[in-house]
Amino acid sequence: MELIRWAPQRNIWQMHNRMNRIFDDFFTPAVGTNDELTVRNWNPSADVYEEDTHYVIKAELPGVDKKNIHVDVEDNVLVLKGERTEDKELKEENYYRKELTYGTFQRSFALPKGVDADNIKADYNDGVIKITIPKPETKQPKNITVQ
Repeated sequence: MELIRWAPQRNIWQMHNRMNRIFDDFFTPAVGTNDELTVRNWNPSADVYEEDTHYVIKAELPGVDKKNIHVDVEDNVLVLKGERTEDKELKEENYYRKELTYGTFQRSFALPKGVDADNIKADYNDGVIKITIPKPETKQPKNITVQ
């Protein structure tokens, strides 16, 4: 028998994610009756990072139709919202297990001041949306020569 040193921090992130999911499931209201499939709100995972000339937001939206995704910018806040719809062809009695979450989602991201909203681009491919936000131009102080 091999002894393994106990390291509680090893699975801390897994436990953190499980606890978040438990609280989300408990506090998110279900919509529908027992005869209907349950629909809940869900929040897609997102990465936000910076490159040389722009910021990037990548969000996982598996199973979301492109026509159900909306990206809006107002008052330096980018809002990503949409809906993942369920397959109505299958009846509930045909399911053995149902874990996928359907319904609306909305994520908001604060943008830096001076971002040109007209040049923001969004591409959707293989269930991942990539939103590219150009960095605002930094104004260099003007040096005035005294004569």
